[in-house]
Amino acid sequence: MIYFVPMKLWLKYLIGAILGAAVALILPPQSSQAQEVLDFLVDLIIRFGRYALIPLMFFSIITACFKLRDQCLMLKTGLWVFLTIIISSALLTVLGLGSALIIKPPRIPMTIEKINEIPSLDLRSMLFKIFPYSGFSSLLNDSFLLPCFVFAGLAGAGAADDQSASKSAMTFFTSVSKICYIVMSFCTEILAIGMIAFTCRWTLTFIALHSLRVFTPLFTLLGALLALTALIIYPLIIRFVCHDTHPYRVLYASIAPTVLAFFSGDTNTTLPLLIRHGKESLGIRHRVNAVTFPLYSIFARGGAALVISTCFIVILTTYSMLEIKWDSIIWIGLMSFLISFVLGEHSSGGPYLAITILCIMYGKGYESGYLLLRDAAPILGAFAAAFDALTAMVASYIVGIKTNTVVHQELRKFI
Repeated sequence: MIYFVPMKLWLKYLIGAILGAAVALILPPQSSQAQEVLDFLVDLIIRFGRYALIPLMFFSIITACFKLRDQCLMLKTGLWVFLTIIISSALLTVLGLGSALIIKPPRIPMTIEKINEIPSLDLRSMLFKIFPYSGFSSLLNDSFLLPCFVFAGLAGAGAADDQSASKSAMTFFTSVSKICYIVMSFCTEILAIGMIAFTCRWTLTFIALHSLRVFTPLFTLLGALLALTALIIYPLIIRFVCHDTHPYRVLYASIAPTVLAFFSGDTNTTLPLLIRHGKESLGIRHRVNAVTFPLYSIFARGGAALVISTCFIVILTTYSMLEIKWDSIIWIGLMSFLISFVLGEHSSGGPYLAITILCIMYGKGYESGYLLLRDAAPILGAFAAAFDALTAMVASYIVGIKTNTVVHQELRKFI
C-alpha cells in the first residue's frame, strides 16, 4: 500500500476537515471569485476520488462473484444483503418520521416563489441504462454504478460454470483487481487533502444558512438522530445480531468514511474509502467486501429516506396548522422508503430530488413545498450521505459475520 505519512487514515481526514473549516473562516464572505475557485476544486477532487472506482468495481466484482459461486455463498450473501438493505431503510424511515412527529421542528417561513420546472425520476431510462445494447457501455457510466455491477456480476458467476476454461482469465482479473485496489488506495490518501475543499465549501454554506436561523432546528434534529444512530442504535444491533462484545470497533472503522460522506455529500466518492476500511480495518474478505459496499451505495439509502420523511413533515406543518392524519403519515413513510431505492443514479442531491417528487405526488396545494428547503439542500444531502456511509459499514460487517468471511484485526492495525 501507498502511505505518505505514518498516520491513521481517519486522522488525516479529520485534520483535513478541521483545516477546511479554518479556511472557510478566513475567506472573505460572499466572495464570488472564491466560491468559483472552491466549486472548481471540489468538482476536480470528486472526479479524482471516483477515478479508479469503475475499474476497481468491474474487476473486483468479477473475482468476488466467481469465488462466492464457487464456494456456494452467493445465495446466502445475497439474502443477508437484501435483508440488511430492507431493514436498515425501514428503520431509518421510521426514525426520521417518528422524530419529526414527536419533536415537531419549527415552521419554515413560506416563499411566494413558483415552480419553474417539474423534476422526475425516469425509471424507464434507468432500466435501459442497466441493460444497454452493449455490456461494455455499462462501464462508461460513472454516476450510476448498477450497470457495471450487473455486467461484472454476470461475468464472474458465468466464469464459475467452467473453471478450467476461465482459469487464465480469472488469474488476469485477480491481478488487475489488485492493481486497481492499489490505485484506489492512492486516491483515498490524496482525498484526505481534498477534505479541505469539501469542508470549506460545506462550512461556508452552513454559516450562511445558520445566520438565517431558519433551518437550525432541522439541522439540530438531524444531527441528534445521526449521533443516536451511530452511538446507540447501530452498536446495539451489532451487539445482538453479531454477538460482538466490542461493537464500537465498527464505528471506529467508520470515522473516515462518515466524515468524507458528510462533508462531500457524495456516496460514490465515499465508496472507495468504505471498501478500503471494510477490508483493511474490519477484515471483511474480498469476496464479500467487493460486492456488499457497491450494493449498499446503490440501494441502501436509508439516510435519504430519513431526511425525506423528516423534511416532508416539516413542509406539511409549515403549510398547515392542522394535525397530520394517519393515512398521510403512512403514505409519507411508505413513499420515502420506496423512493430511496431508486436514488442510485443520484450519488449527490438525491434527497432533495425525492422531496421535490413527493411534494408533487402529494398535491393538495403542497406542490411547491420543496422550495422551502432549496437553500438547505446541500446540508440535507450531507446528513443523508453520512447516514448511508455508516449504514454501509455496519451492514457489510453483519453480512461478513453471518457468512464467516471476517478476519478480525487488532485495533492498532486499523488504518
